[in-house]
Amino acid sequence: MSHFSEPNSFTQPLFDQLKRHPKRIVFPEGEDERILRVAAKFVELGLGVPILLGDRDKIFAMAKDLGLSMNFVRVINPVKSSDFQLFCNRLDRIERYRGLRGMDVEEVISKPHYFAAMMVQYGQADACLGGNISDPAGVFRPLLHLIKPDANVPRVFAVTVLTSDSLPNFGSDGVLFLADTGLIPDPSVEDLASIAAETGMLAHHHLGRRVRVALLSHSNLGSSPTPSALKMSAAAASAREKVSIDACEIDGEIQADVAVDREAARIKAPKMARKESADVLVFPSLDAAHISMKLLGHIGGVSSYGRIIRGLTKPAGQVPRTATEEMILGTAAALGVEAIQFRELHPQG
Repeated sequence: MSHFSEPNSFTQPLFDQLKRHPKRIVFPEGEDERILRVAAKFVELGLGVPILLGDRDKIFAMAKDLGLSMNFVRVINPVKSSDFQLFCNRLDRIERYRGLRGMDVEEVISKPHYFAAMMVQYGQADACLGGNISDPAGVFRPLLHLIKPDANVPRVFAVTVLTSDSLPNFGSDGVLFLADTGLIPDPSVEDLASIAAETGMLAHHHLGRRVRVALLSHSNLGSSPTPSALKMSAAAASAREKVSIDACEIDGEIQADVAVDREAARIKAPKMARKESADVLVFPSLDAAHISMKLLGHIGGVSSYGRIIRGLTKPAGQVPRTATEEMILGTAAALGVEAIQFRELHPQG
């Protein structure tokens, strides 16, 4: 039985780009059958070089039992790596610069997620993807600790990409970008404006056209002037100042049905009725985004990729422990394309 679906409207362009510009993706939790299958598929498709962290003998034995080729797959045991002491020395300098003392740098760098973050930060890999075994905090903490933040983004956040070829009103191309699905419990106006602008530009680069961003609320354009609705309205106004009108159209605050369904818009907000279904949905809280993401995946049956972490100067992502091989492969490909497009997305580096 195949563990991978046919490429869809989101993943096919990713694969096409990576075949022209292969990238190195490091998987900190390499001792997982799903990761071995993804690594073999990544090589088979010509997308780049997977780097698996873990016990080399165990990983090769697992691959043999599964009948998987390990050609062009790198396997690294962090503590036995030639870079181990180099990374320890760098972490020691970082902590001294921050005025911290007493950290056992060797113990920290021996942890795969910290080693992977160091690999990406210092150019030994183009992106990293974890979470298939660890809880989210175990993935996010090393990335936030070791990868330089993007000075243009006030707080790090996460985007999940959903695809469906059967559900109505599911984005103009059957693709939806949801944010923030991972990191900021109660975002401020500034946070929401940044999330909307950054996610809009991310969707613009992936979809290759002008995209529509909707900041969601229980209110439609002032129909219910609650503090939450006013916050979303203010964030939408601020986000418009951050993006090119040719790349993103930003609406808000609006209800979810008005954002995605023309008929609902015709009845509730007639001036929105001619607009295409939103490509990006920005939620007022982490609870709202996370619950919506899970319901769409587990009841709606949509395919899910990510979380893609935004606000760092290097591409990184996290998948849930329930992730399928299809989700891991698509998320890895999205991160690889982020590495290709990084200079375009962040021209100042």
